[in-house]
Amino acid sequence: MVVSKKFHFLINPVSGGGQGRVVFDFLPEIMRSMDFKEPEWEREFSIYERFEEQVKNALANSECVIAVGGDGTATAVFSVLLQYAQFRHVKIGIIPLGTGNDLARVLNLYDALISRGLLYIVRKLTVAKSRDFDLWKVNGKFAMANYFSAGLDARIAHDFNCDRTEGKIAGNSVIKNKLHYVKRFFADKDYRLKIGELRITDKSGEKKSFPIEGECTIIIGNIPSYAGGSNPFGKSDMADGLLEVLRIKSIKGFIKAILIGAGRSVIKAKEVEISLAKDEFIQLDGEDLSGKLEMPIRIEFGGKVKILHL
Repeated sequence: MVVSKKFHFLINPVSGGGQGRVVFDFLPEIMRSMDFKEPEWEREFSIYERFEEQVKNALANSECVIAVGGDGTATAVFSVLLQYAQFRHVKIGIIPLGTGNDLARVLNLYDALISRGLLYIVRKLTVAKSRDFDLWKVNGKFAMANYFSAGLDARIAHDFNCDRTEGKIAGNSVIKNKLHYVKRFFADKDYRLKIGELRITDKSGEKKSFPIEGECTIIIGNIPSYAGGSNPFGKSDMADGLLEVLRIKSIKGFIKAILIGAGRSVIKAKEVEISLAKDEFIQLDGEDLSGKLEMPIRIEFGGKVKILHL
């Protein structure tokens, strides 16, 4: 009989400029300081080729899976969880080591790590309460926890990833990543959606359609944090079964939404469908999915999970 572990830490070794390896090394000392015995918890590095198998095993054999890495690491865990409804009772925790860390920000985990350190956040997570959290399905395959976008900001994310792959970003620190994002913004600021139509089912069940060709970007959010801590959506409940949909037509509107929010321009939706050019720039929870999604893109409710928060 397999004994269920209390915690399973799934660690991205390259997140945060290699901080994942630091977390891996310090976890035994931290867990011993809280009197957790080795059979009660486990740590492992995530391996790209085996990630789904690793997550499924962790969900099947632990009470809580803690994703150590960026938003992409957490969303990859959610994607597996979405496939296996029998594991949705398992709590999900996050130790944020990425660039944006949007989900960790709204769960009060990011500030805790930055201001108090690793020891503090691990101790807090071991006693943290969980709350309901909406997950969304994108084309029935991918999980969306934070946001989806197409247009300017997705173009910036795409070019940033290309620059990083080609070694154009010196080092791998969070600060250097953010500075390079700013550089990409000024280089890509004139980009606009090639073609497009947005179709939504609003919170009252009414279906609406909008042409978005030539607009700056379309952003669909599940949480009140976007692009590293801004909040263009205003009030947002992460467990209300609704998305916040935002059409931004100009660079001026984009900057305004990032700095002060979009106000009444935000549409609440139960379901979203978007038709775009096949080569349009697309990102999901900060990860570049350009050219990887079939059209039209359909975003629908996937279910609720349990997530730790402070």
